[in-house]
Amino acid sequence: MNYNPAFPPTVVPADSGRILHAFGEEVIIHLSGEQTDGRLCLWTEIVPPGGGPPPHVHLNEDEWFFVQEGRFSFLVENAWRELSAGGAVFLPRSAIHTFRNSGDATGRLLVATTPAGFETFFARCAEEFGRDGGPDMARITAIAADHGIHFV
Repeated sequence: MNYNPAFPPTVVPADSGRILHAFGEEVIIHLSGEQTDGRLCLWTEIVPPGGGPPPHVHLNEDEWFFVQEGRFSFLVENAWRELSAGGAVFLPRSAIHTFRNSGDATGRLLVATTPAGFETFFARCAEEFGRDGGPDMARITAIAADHGIHFV
């Protein structure tokens, strides 16, 4: 049995997640590494039309996406694949990928990484994006590298 009574289960009520803004997107952290003993991070990503990150790779985490609303295109293994609500993607660490909201309305993704850590990366980026004058993109690239995320 792997249950650790020193780290009890976590229940998070609706509308109680930490909200972060960066890259023109809103992220709602539902479960952080602090709440899951570092096992996973779970969040909702709200993406405007045309929004999404540049192609990148995670060296430390596997990543899952579930399209909740809208239409998204995912770059996976050098091919674009379009998904609508109900579609899912699994990306093992080291897989080069990206996504774009390919619809004409704001879309929503439910995303998870294992192990946790993405929430710390995104929080640091949100601080940088919140600076007067906007973010220093060289700093964003350095923050990403600190977390094993590399833009390609």
